[in-house]
Amino acid sequence: MIKVSKIEYYLPAKVLTNEDLEKEFPDWSSDRIHEKVGIRQRHISSDSETALELAVKSSEKLFLNYDRNKVDFILFCTQSPDYFLPTTACILQDRLGLRRNIGAMDFNLGCSGFIYGLAFAKGLVAAGIAKSILLITSETYTKHINPKDKANRSIFGDASASVIVEKDENAKDYQFCLGTDGSGAENLIVKKGAFKKDFELNPDHDFDPENLYMNGPEIFNFTIENIPGLVKETLETNRLTMEDIDHFVFHQANSFMLNYLRKKTKIPAEKFYINMENTGNTVSATIPIALKDMMDKGMLKEGDRVLMAGFGVGYSWGATVLEI
Repeated sequence: MIKVSKIEYYLPAKVLTNEDLEKEFPDWSSDRIHEKVGIRQRHISSDSETALELAVKSSEKLFLNYDRNKVDFILFCTQSPDYFLPTTACILQDRLGLRRNIGAMDFNLGCSGFIYGLAFAKGLVAAGIAKSILLITSETYTKHINPKDKANRSIFGDASASVIVEKDENAKDYQFCLGTDGSGAENLIVKKGAFKKDFELNPDHDFDPENLYMNGPEIFNFTIENIPGLVKETLETNRLTMEDIDHFVFHQANSFMLNYLRKKTKIPAEKFYINMENTGNTVSATIPIALKDMMDKGMLKEGDRVLMAGFGVGYSWGATVLEI
C-alpha cells in the first residue's frame, strides 16, 4: 500500500546542554538530568526560526536526493505554527517550489502526529488522491516554555523531519490502531494564545498561561495504562507476534518512561530503540528522526518490520507497522 522512501531532518544550530542548565539552576545537576530523562543536550530554535523555517530546511535536504516534482500532496504537522492562517502547508508549496496542482493541509497533533500523518497518507493513497506525499513534522515547542521552567527545558528540543510516503503496490497493507481521550487535555496544555478567554489557571502551574503546562505524573500514568495495550492491539490487528517485529520505535518522550514501558510490555532490549540523548523530546519529529538515525547506522535492512507508536498530548495515541 505505502512505503517510506526518504527521511531527512533538521536541527537548529543553537544547543542547550545539561551543563548550561546547571549554570542557570545550580540545584539541577547535569548528571541528574541525564539520569532522569536520558538527555545530554537539545537544539533550540532562534527567535527567527519558526516551524515553517525548520520545515523548509529539512525538506530541502530531502530534495537533494528526491525529485520534488513528484510530490502531489503536503501534510504538515505542528502545534507551534507561524500563523493561525493561512495554512502553513500552502506557504510551504511556494517556498519549496512545488507544483501548484497538489493538495496541502496542516494538522494539529503532538507526540502521536507522525503516526497519524502516515495514516492520512495511506488514506490519500488508498483513495487514489495522491501517490507521493511530503509528510512534515516540525515543532518549536521550546517557544512555549517559560525560561524558569527547568523541568520542561530539560526535556524538549526543536526539530523538523521531512518524509516521503509513496504508493507501493508491493507493500503489505499494515493496519493502524488509533486512540483518543480528551479527558486528559488539561494535563498537557498551553491555555492562552488562541481565542478562549474564560479559562482557569491550574493551581499547580508555576508559570504564565501562555506557557506550556505538563503534569508529568499524569502523563506517565496515561502512557503506562494505554501503550502496552496499544502494542498488543497493533500486533493482533496485523496478525503478528512480538517475535515477528524486528524493531520497536516509540515516541522518544524520555528514557525513564521508555525503559519502564519496554519492561512492562516485555520487549527485548535489543529490539527497542532509544535515541534522544543529543536531541531531546522533539514531539512529533522523534519517530522519523529515530528511523533516519537507524538507517544511517545500518540498523535497518530490507524486509525488517518496525512497530512504531506515538502517544501524548490530547490525549492521543497511535501505532502501526512499517516494513523497510
